[in-house]
Amino acid sequence: MNNSASAQSYLADPRNENVLVYVDDRLVPRREAVVSVFDSGFVLGDGVWEGLRVIDGRILQLDAHLSRMFEGANSIALDIGRSRDDLKAAIRQTLDANGMKDGVHIRLMVSRGLKSTPNQDPRFVIGKATVVIVAEYKAPRPETKSKGLALFTSTFRTSGPDVFDLRLNSHSRLNLIQALIQAINAGADEALMLDPRGFVASCNSTNFFIVRGRELWTSTGSFSFKGLTQKAVIDSWRSVGNIVEEKDFTLAEAYSADEAFITGTLGGLTPVVRIDGRLIGGGAPGPVTAEAEKAYKEWVLR
Repeated sequence: MNNSASAQSYLADPRNENVLVYVDDRLVPRREAVVSVFDSGFVLGDGVWEGLRVIDGRILQLDAHLSRMFEGANSIALDIGRSRDDLKAAIRQTLDANGMKDGVHIRLMVSRGLKSTPNQDPRFVIGKATVVIVAEYKAPRPETKSKGLALFTSTFRTSGPDVFDLRLNSHSRLNLIQALIQAINAGADEALMLDPRGFVASCNSTNFFIVRGRELWTSTGSFSFKGLTQKAVIDSWRSVGNIVEEKDFTLAEAYSADEAFITGTLGGLTPVVRIDGRLIGGGAPGPVTAEAEKAYKEWVLR
């Protein structure tokens, strides 16, 4: 499956073949980085994760990411068994072992741990939580930002906390994967997803914004994941005197937007130029999106 046009696409880097991966207090070569088939994460997707970005030696929004991880773990009664400082030290150990200082994407994953048998019941866990840290050199493809992305509105909806709380950042992502497969089969790059009421929620792996004049609109977050890049864009745009509306808006309002873009840890801001075959604005990355990206970069590096 070609990922050259994708919200998650990146430039291949041969250095990644030799990275050391952190697996439960050990650093092992990539090909040896494995967990048991009885691990809760493999058996049921029972765990939480974070994606982090390293730029110029700094791990962006590290404390915010760890807060979200511990909040999610606590909500599902998952004892990580390590403190925030322990996880910070493990991340730093992984980066240092690989000599990584810039252009790095980290996947921090925690599952409930090894089970005595593959079932749902968390009381069958034996031992402590499994912690895995994968650090890779990843840079977004330049053509993705220069050309912009095409979205397809999926028939799969996001869910509220009474059904499946997307703000937990759990390993369970099947509904979102189904939406992305539908978008790919429709010739698009990412799925745009509506909430159960029919309002725009988010994309399958990123948060979604539209531009109306100089206002940025994004969803309330009641039916989508809690994006930290989304929050950084909101805060940075407001910090320079501009308006962001976190509100319910319709697909019709998205179609008629002046510009649109998505936000995520890997790509930052990525323009959207087409939704369901309809050109957005002029059908090319717009000036307000570029200005918002500049404000975001300046804000996050401060």
